[in-house]
Amino acid sequence: MNQENNSRREFLISGLLAAGVVAGCTPNKNTFEAAAGEDVVASGKKVKLLSVDGEIIEVDEAFLKPVPHMPPVSNTEARIGIPGKKFVMVIDLSRCKNLKKCQSACNHAHELNPGQNWIKVDPMQAGEYTAPYWEPTTCMHCDEPPCVKVCPVDATFKRQDGIVLIDSDRCIGCRFCMAACPYSTRVFNWDQPMLPAAVASQPYSAETSIPQKKGTVGKCDFCADMTREGMLPHCVSACPNGVFAFGDMNEDTVTNGAETFRFSELIRDKAGYRLMEDLGTKPSVYYLPPVNRNFPFQSGLENDKTQNS
Repeated sequence: MNQENNSRREFLISGLLAAGVVAGCTPNKNTFEAAAGEDVVASGKKVKLLSVDGEIIEVDEAFLKPVPHMPPVSNTEARIGIPGKKFVMVIDLSRCKNLKKCQSACNHAHELNPGQNWIKVDPMQAGEYTAPYWEPTTCMHCDEPPCVKVCPVDATFKRQDGIVLIDSDRCIGCRFCMAACPYSTRVFNWDQPMLPAAVASQPYSAETSIPQKKGTVGKCDFCADMTREGMLPHCVSACPNGVFAFGDMNEDTVTNGAETFRFSELIRDKAGYRLMEDLGTKPSVYYLPPVNRNFPFQSGLENDKTQNS
């Protein structure tokens, strides 16, 4: 990294936040901040930004990362959800290679501390003589969520569109919801989240789950802010193998970004199922069994920088 790039990065980290990108360069509803404390390699592509002092400067694009705008809806509106929708996810176990790009994308988008994973990928084996496979686990966004029933302060709630969210402004950290969840998908923030200043200063949004707070519970939120804009959750778009498909049950359609399926046909034809269905929680996450697998079972691929697919 040359001296010019270093000096620009130091300038950004010392307090510069982009107020916007000059004409024609504005990404979708995002401003930018310096990617402080990260091992960043210059891309060579320059972006023009307006500094807080009103000066137009050029910065290497690699030294910036998106910072979400203020929440587009109030927390009251976020509790209602999107009328007429019923969001579902399908996870195809035959496609999972344990690259954990889903996990990395989720962690980055939600500014999670190391180890605070909202998506877990675990090795599973149905029986002694069957081949092991990888199983990603997210929040199940149950239609009968036990977490909602036990929360004493209405911090955890289920929306009309089926998404279950957490209002951290209400959460008192009692962890009743964690004890009630049979899927163990909730995470407690024991430590102060390591947030960039621009993110930490934002008011909490139940749809973005940002900023997280010490002493509260966090979990997969189906990227509710993305779905409101008609975009796919980060885990779906980040997976190169199409493991995750997301969509609207009312429209009977799910997509992994590259392929689109009839939800009902996919579940019927590929023997889709839900975890622990006998509990009556009615999850919104469905699994396709690990048959006719695309890849052999391997460990360690999440640390292999050459694995892009």
